[in-house]
Amino acid sequence: MRATATLALLSAVISVVAESVSESADINVTVPRTPTQNNYPPNGPQLPSNPPGNKSYEYIVVGSGAGGAPIAARLALAGHSVLLVEAGGDHGTLREVEVPSLYIGASERNELNWGYITRHYTNETQTRRDRKLTYLTPDGEYYSGANPPEGSQMLGNYYPRVGGLGGCTEHFALISILPASNDWDNIKQLTGDQNWDAQNMRGYFKKLEKNEYLSSKDNDAKAHGFSGWMASSIEPMALYVPDLKMVSVFLSAASAMGSQTTSLLNTIRKYVSGTADKVLPSNYTAGIANQLSEFFEYDINNDSPDRDSTESLSRIPLAVSSPDGKRSSPRNWIYEIATAKNADGSKKYALDVALHTLVTKVDFDTPVNGKPKATGINYLYGEALYRADPRANSTGDAGTPGSVSATREVIVAGGAFNSPQILKLSGIGPADELSKLEIPVVKDLPGVGGNLQDRYEVGVSIAASSNFTLWANCTFITTADDPCYAAWSAPNNTDVLAHGPYATDGIALGLFARSSVAGADHDLWVGGVPGLFQGFFPGMSRTVVTPTSQNFFTWVVLKAHSRNNAGSVNLTSADPRDTPRITFRSFGEGDAGRQADADLDVKAAVEGMKWGIKVFDSIVPVVEGDSFERVWPPKEVSSDEQLEQWVRDEAWGHHASCTCPIGADDDPMAVLDGQFRVRGVEGLRVVDASAFPKIPGTFPTVAIYMLAEKAAADILADAK
Repeated sequence: MRATATLALLSAVISVVAESVSESADINVTVPRTPTQNNYPPNGPQLPSNPPGNKSYEYIVVGSGAGGAPIAARLALAGHSVLLVEAGGDHGTLREVEVPSLYIGASERNELNWGYITRHYTNETQTRRDRKLTYLTPDGEYYSGANPPEGSQMLGNYYPRVGGLGGCTEHFALISILPASNDWDNIKQLTGDQNWDAQNMRGYFKKLEKNEYLSSKDNDAKAHGFSGWMASSIEPMALYVPDLKMVSVFLSAASAMGSQTTSLLNTIRKYVSGTADKVLPSNYTAGIANQLSEFFEYDINNDSPDRDSTESLSRIPLAVSSPDGKRSSPRNWIYEIATAKNADGSKKYALDVALHTLVTKVDFDTPVNGKPKATGINYLYGEALYRADPRANSTGDAGTPGSVSATREVIVAGGAFNSPQILKLSGIGPADELSKLEIPVVKDLPGVGGNLQDRYEVGVSIAASSNFTLWANCTFITTADDPCYAAWSAPNNTDVLAHGPYATDGIALGLFARSSVAGADHDLWVGGVPGLFQGFFPGMSRTVVTPTSQNFFTWVVLKAHSRNNAGSVNLTSADPRDTPRITFRSFGEGDAGRQADADLDVKAAVEGMKWGIKVFDSIVPVVEGDSFERVWPPKEVSSDEQLEQWVRDEAWGHHASCTCPIGADDDPMAVLDGQFRVRGVEGLRVVDASAFPKIPGTFPTVAIYMLAEKAAADILADAK
């Protein structure tokens, strides 16, 4: 009865959606560097900001993201004293963080956003071809688009990260997909460490997962965990079925995969034709949802032998707890451990969290013989010290200095940009780069900051003749009376559907495929986004989906296992507050020897785009009179050559990796060994996305969680 009532409510909401639509897809956005934002109170408690205490710890973990937070948690649970250091604050119960559909808003919160400015290319002419390029206007604002105001300074490609407890797990789109088995087996072969074996790594996934979309009695249950800290769920298809434009797109996608969809299309049309307002009667929604679901793979994280190579159109598991529909992240786990109490009220675990604490370098002893050993960290305490933070001062020496010691190890987990920066500031990196900045060389490791890799992503978007209705009446908390937020936040509600669209990121389906130039595993993911998604730029929330502009749908093409590793992260100064220079050199820019590989990546991305275009061109509307027109790229961009140039101009990424790579003992560019230990020194490890030698899978977050679980096991084994 409750499900029926909920479906009736969804249909009622959808029937009154406003028909104000947008047609232009051009990017033309100007925003302040620190935008005005809402001041809603947090939904729950958050950790206070304090500098490190005047004591030593066994372990210091620098960075609280997907790598650092799980390691700190595991070490504390094992009985060790741990200091987790984070340059930002704790904002884990803000609405934009907890609500899955507001993840873009989380990226734009001033207190969370570390907005790096990067370059895809060193060539300025090619750089300016990007239609979402960011400029600094004469008024000190950010402009993104192809027509900057006169006198604007070209900055580069905007790359939002999170400075806060939980790191980028607090703003990512919650997609929780396992990497390919070969991603792990390749590291096993590279290092000789058998614990990298894919089946062993699957064990770490089972340890961390709390699966909420399968029963432990299902056949696939052996591939999953049911008692870990990361919730994984798949929202009901019935959430999407009342949106008949969405159903039209889904049926076209299923048809493109060879499914026979005509019978279901005709059935839905029959049900809809009997209603005056052309909506699907709620009593039919559950049945239609079940039939539609049969066209799609349900558990893409299965462990079948051909899982990584078989083409499928699949539902997407999300790091969302059920039935409350909240973001599930390691920040929540850290909070639970850090605040846990014994029966007498004393602290249960020896985990301290130092917030607003910017690490300036790792300290080392000076050995008479042997290797330098990490003994602790230096830091600056204060809010908004790092200059990727939009609130930071561009000059000056803000921050209160301090230091803290580690008796066992320091674990750096700052991510692909900050981990190499911290190592270099500490004297570990290419000696010539350090010497130019008068940083004393502790260990000459030329591989630090090189090997930067990312995926290539590009969107294909349509505008419908009227709004999609998934977000009907949602104001995206731009008003205090947002009905969608009210539904999501309703207490004691055990009905997933009753939480409404805010309980999802909107990405219901994704194509997993091998292009014509793929290796053994999937190298394409094409995911459906109900909005206009064109990449990252300041103010992007103004264009993706808004209270009045909801008529766009995008297939986001992601080129996985990209071949380019020509990028780099270099210091711009010896000041730890300054951001590094981040250059991706996309598609092997400037290296003729890389062009053949670059051409293969471009070709694969174009194939993904053409699949999305085919789906759009083949839509048969459920409701006669609905129409769909491609707007991004514009329809005149159609030939293979034009699409290839579009990819080179417009492709973005947001999975930066591999800048402190694990490598073989005889590889002079290897920064880490198979147990994450920094080569040439003692007591120092790096555990985050920078540790991968090659960028893994399609989405990195679960892979980093698994990597962190292995690192924790390695550290604890060494501690015995």
